[in-house]
Amino acid sequence: MPRKRLTQVFPGLLSMRKKQRLFCFYLGMRMDGNRYAETREKDTLPHIVYASTCPMYNPDTGFDMIYQENKVFNIKLAAQELSRVLIRPGETFSFWHLVRWADKRVPYKDALMESDGRLKPLYGGGLCQLSNLLFWLFLHTHLTILERHGHAQKGFPEPQSDAPMGVDATVYEGWLDLKARNDTAYTFQLDFSFSETEVTGSIRCRDKLPTAIAVSNENLVYRREQGGVFEEVDVVQTFLDQSGKAPLNKRTLYRNRCRINYPIPEDWIVTEQEDSHG
Repeated sequence: MPRKRLTQVFPGLLSMRKKQRLFCFYLGMRMDGNRYAETREKDTLPHIVYASTCPMYNPDTGFDMIYQENKVFNIKLAAQELSRVLIRPGETFSFWHLVRWADKRVPYKDALMESDGRLKPLYGGGLCQLSNLLFWLFLHTHLTILERHGHAQKGFPEPQSDAPMGVDATVYEGWLDLKARNDTAYTFQLDFSFSETEVTGSIRCRDKLPTAIAVSNENLVYRREQGGVFEEVDVVQTFLDQSGKAPLNKRTLYRNRCRINYPIPEDWIVTEQEDSHG
């Protein structure tokens, strides 16, 4: 049985621990030598590098839909701090550097968030959908990903999206951030818009980039291990010519692994873990 953390044994210490962690988290960012992106430009830059639209409501979570409404509220609140932000040459994007004070005047609402391996309604929940979208946009640029954390598990089926599997980035203030540095000569800009049911994120540029990037999956496998099913898949970048048709080269970015915590479809092929004892 895993050893419990001190804050699990004494829950009253959690608030103090969070304050300590946040202080160290932001102090570290002030001293790490990065120049963080925070400048906004009123007008959008002319060239769209990549844009993606995804549904904001997921009816398959097993929880009351009020938490989906609350998630949408939280996403819109945070997106206000990200829209029209420039990521100039030499600058580093940090999710929390920009979103830190999003709830200063209007508080977040309780929405679904993974905590201690379980999905539960918590203050400010649901922001991972926004960080997922940001990471998906970044993968279509030449930005250097400095920090990204995949979800350890999936609590419910993912809503339909143009993103392949394993392209996610969980965030948790004080612990987990999404960071990307602009090592190019180009200036990028983030932009977000909303319909009643969908969010559209785009990353734009002052100049047309010389190459396009496609992101896909390879080597998908499901394994039954440790009493559960795990999804493993490679996330691959393919660099294309400016037309977006002719491949130039490709590279595997990482192999994503997460546990599936919902009933799997019958047509999934699951590899059984081999018995090490023969």
